[in-house]
Amino acid sequence: MSAGLPVVGIVGRPNVGKSTLFNRLVGRREAVVAPEPGVTRDRKAAEAAWRGHHFVVVDTGGWSPDGDTLDGKVSSQSERAMDDADVLLLVVDVTVGITEPDARIAAMLRRSGRPTLVVANKADSGTRDDGRWEFNRLGLGEAWTVSALHGRNVGDVLDRVLDLLEIDPDHHGGLPERSANADGGATGPDEPTSGSEAHVDDEEAETVPAVAIVGRPNVGKSTLFNRLIGDERSVVHDRPGTTRDAIDTLVETEAGPVRFIDTAGMRRKARVDADTEYYANLRALRAIDACDVALLIIDATVGVTAQDQRLAERIDGAGCPIVVLLNKWETLDAEHREVVLGDLARRLHFVGEAPVLRISALTGRGVHRLIPAIEAAMEAYQSRAPTAKVNEIVQLAQSAQPAPGGARVLYATQAATQPPTFTLFANRELPATYLRYLERRLREELGLAKTPVKLRVRRR
Repeated sequence: MSAGLPVVGIVGRPNVGKSTLFNRLVGRREAVVAPEPGVTRDRKAAEAAWRGHHFVVVDTGGWSPDGDTLDGKVSSQSERAMDDADVLLLVVDVTVGITEPDARIAAMLRRSGRPTLVVANKADSGTRDDGRWEFNRLGLGEAWTVSALHGRNVGDVLDRVLDLLEIDPDHHGGLPERSANADGGATGPDEPTSGSEAHVDDEEAETVPAVAIVGRPNVGKSTLFNRLIGDERSVVHDRPGTTRDAIDTLVETEAGPVRFIDTAGMRRKARVDADTEYYANLRALRAIDACDVALLIIDATVGVTAQDQRLAERIDGAGCPIVVLLNKWETLDAEHREVVLGDLARRLHFVGEAPVLRISALTGRGVHRLIPAIEAAMEAYQSRAPTAKVNEIVQLAQSAQPAPGGARVLYATQAATQPPTFTLFANRELPATYLRYLERRLREELGLAKTPVKLRVRRR
């Protein structure tokens, strides 16, 4: 976890309000929340603070090991969070009382010996407070009634968490003061680093490249994410839509620290039939907008679909470099490989010369080429060319092929990076076909094949 901070794990059976409490503690809507059970599946971590003391909060999926294979994997993630935490919050539903899964989890926690606080959630008013006494029978001490949705009594629980962490709440230990929400929720930083494998300070974190792993459901995104970070942070299952939240982890690579973000599989809007999937898609799109490089995973056994094309267009519109990964490549014969590459050239022609890697996320074949490809894309994304060089390229391009109708670029300069953006001062409007020609020449001469390029034309 980030910077050696203490870890507070939130555990419990499905649909007791764990993710709502998680969002309350970190002070923002980090986790997808919906009324049906089983929304959260992966472990999700974010930094929070209370009374000037910082800690990491870990949200988990509902513990239900007697369900199907997916439920078993989600429960395994929850048990790993129990092992890693310094303090555990066992969330129960005060409106329901003790259930058999509650009792089983409590027995597991008693055996672990870890400091545990029973949080009786959904006590939206004082009339529910008497229901907490029943949960004392779990053998984990006095239960605390809260309303994670409204923030009721959450501040009291946080005070008790500091006690269990053996932190003096009146001594800040040199940490900067953080404010608390008026309704009792802790306020965390704007950009948490979840489950960091690499340790960076705040200034370094701002320069760490963010790499989003995106694609349709069930193409192998979480499998690749787990391979890259060297840990099973994301639940992997052959059921489409397993990942719901955007899960991110800092990883130390040969190119330095990189923040990998696993996102939910995105389908067409017409096929999104649940609130949880809708919000998961929003978080995936937000990750695309904020990332420095996007890894678009395509299932090579299916080929390039219309949804793959739409996702590539969305990434291209966001202006970040794209690396295309053809997953499960080893399962194709030579004939099918030619078909897939032909589809790729036809459907994704607009991404230019974006790197295309043939990999197997399951076996790791070809994955070693990923970091150099990301590094090259980032270098091109951040590159800046001298104005004299830009003008030389544009003038030579115009000499070789003048624009139609007497149009001419009088002066050119690179106005910005990330992505490289060029401003062209012209005597009249330039046709779109000619702009594509100038863009191609700039890419070739400046080595920008692996990154988006923007051209802006101003009339003089």
